[in-house]
Amino acid sequence: MESAAAMTSVNSKSEPIAPWWHTLLVVVPIAIGSIASWYERGLPNAHLPGVSYRLSSYFTVLLEEWFVVLLIWLALKRRGISIGSLVSGHWQTLGAFFRDLGLAVGFLVIAVPLIGGLMLLFLHFFGGNANSALTDITPKTALELVVWLGMSATAGFCEELIFRGYLTRQFSAWTGSLVFAVILQGIVFGLAHGYYHQGMVIIMVQGWLLGLLACWRKSLRPGMLGHGLQDAIGGVVAFLSRSA
Repeated sequence: MESAAAMTSVNSKSEPIAPWWHTLLVVVPIAIGSIASWYERGLPNAHLPGVSYRLSSYFTVLLEEWFVVLLIWLALKRRGISIGSLVSGHWQTLGAFFRDLGLAVGFLVIAVPLIGGLMLLFLHFFGGNANSALTDITPKTALELVVWLGMSATAGFCEELIFRGYLTRQFSAWTGSLVFAVILQGIVFGLAHGYYHQGMVIIMVQGWLLGLLACWRKSLRPGMLGHGLQDAIGGVVAFLSRSA
């Protein structure tokens, strides 16, 4: 049985969560981080003292994403809306969790080869090297791997809440169209990944696919699991391939 919060899922509301200026506040740190990552050719990095370059970038991403979620939470609290209303409730049974996990794995089975193939085609015709950027940011030590896994879980929760939850809700309310909302949030999602350079266009496609998954399931939960798993597995595979 679905929870009551599911009745307030991301695509069932017609009113914006917050005024336009709040959305600007949400987008600005994302834009700054993406621009910084474009120039850094890696994750945004505050160059924190006493830690490695990669750990510093991981902590920078963690701070940025949780700061944006804090901004969203404050807006929701002001309206008397819970975070669960964007996520669409919580798992009430173990079976519900495994159902969403199965959907997440199924999504990855389809999306990962598709996105990978599109990325290869795009880079072949337009140039660039996404693998170089990914090689630079993936973990090389056990400590970096642990923090990477935490960052992956954060990306799964925070980015889905931000893009497929908050921004989709805002764009849907402003345009009166869920289709336009999914398209717009995917564009912003792609632009938020500056370290891919031209490959940001393909990340937009991933954002659209995740948006369609959220609309189909009327929940962010499968996307959160899939997004987090994709990032986590990518980091583990990169780490093990270096250790081999």
